[in-house]
Amino acid sequence: SARPLPAFVKEALKCVHEDVVSRLSYLQTNACVTSARPLPAFVKEALKCVHEDVVSRYYGCGLVIPECLETCWILDLGSGSGRDCYMLSKLVGEKGHVTGIDMTDTQVEVAKKHIDYHMKKFGYQVPNVDFIHGYMEKLGDAGLKDESYHIVISNCVINLSPDKRAVLQEAYRVLKAPAERVFSGIHRCDLPEDIRKHRVLWGECLGGALWWKDLYRIAEDVGFCPPRLVTASRITINNKELESVVGDCQFVSATFRLFKVPLKGPAEPCQVIYNGGITGHEKELELDANFTFKEGEVVAVDAETAAILRHSRFAEEFLIRPAAGRPPAPGGCCPVKAK
Repeated sequence: SARPLPAFVKEALKCVHEDVVSRLSYLQTNACVTSARPLPAFVKEALKCVHEDVVSRYYGCGLVIPECLETCWILDLGSGSGRDCYMLSKLVGEKGHVTGIDMTDTQVEVAKKHIDYHMKKFGYQVPNVDFIHGYMEKLGDAGLKDESYHIVISNCVINLSPDKRAVLQEAYRVLKAPAERVFSGIHRCDLPEDIRKHRVLWGECLGGALWWKDLYRIAEDVGFCPPRLVTASRITINNKELESVVGDCQFVSATFRLFKVPLKGPAEPCQVIYNGGITGHEKELELDANFTFKEGEVVAVDAETAAILRHSRFAEEFLIRPAAGRPPAPGGCCPVKAK
């Protein structure tokens, strides 16, 4: 039970679109109401530019914003009404491109309807965003070619897919190395099949949550570097009936980064120095839960992290040199088989 809401909060809630309110009234856990970090100012500004019709029909539960996006080609899985795509289309600039794919016809039509509005808003001569009706497990059927994107993002939708291997496999296929797959979603401990198929738990994004061990196994199988955890927070169910169904199983809302980098030779630990200057992260860049780089600071990193920095879009943002006391590795610091 919550404390009584202050009057100013009640007034703010009255402003929320009825479509959003009606959807949230059906939710029985906080799984789809993830707590996000404060948004950088440049992201807030980009979101303010998105048409109100698009925002009112947005049903996502988080926001995945990778760094260093200028000129990137981005694919958004489960793009819905296109809110994130339009925000990203501003961040990548006119030389970048954003594609949204969604299985719901009506949402795709809403997104398409506002392309001209946003291009004029951003001052772009040629549209840098498009929307496709299709399934994230079958990107090829939607016409998406091999190695055509730098980044693939998704926001909770993998939890609703019955074939998560296919989703990761297709994402890997359309990414052009060096590339990255960034996604937020729900992760769980191992669950019996009858609980996984529980209708309410599935609708809450819990029954279809990916077991974290399966995530690591599938990611390695399809070719990604081992997943790198960015953020995680425990989900509270707060529903006696559902709590009795799941028992002691714990659910976590988490964001992971999966990198696709070229394999070239042996790997060695390195020292890296962040040059600074990435928009919104000028003084400090958080790669994942283990590594935060401050401008000008020397940081020792393992071979795998060194490979990712050297062979990703972050390469020009870092000075990378051999670890102290170690000779340079032939061909540089490169990934090896995941530990």
